Amino acid sequence: QEGRQEGEQIGEVNLIVRQISRRFGALSPAQVSQIRSLSIPQLESLGEALLDFQSLGELDSWFQDNSL
Repeated sequence: QEGRQEGEQIGEVNLIVRQISRRFGALSPAQVSQIRSLSIPQLESLGEALLDFQSLGELDSWFQDNSL
């Protein structure tokens, strides 16, 4: 089960990074690292929030608001 959960997390990370990159351009290594450190519930929250982002700067604001 732990392996399955880790696989799910990796899949969500990859999807979110691709979605943000497609919409706003390349992410910094620090941003990718922050996304990789998120739990599955946090990734799900970010996935929903990014639908409302108007700029890449909102990703950094999301990180601050979600106390990483």
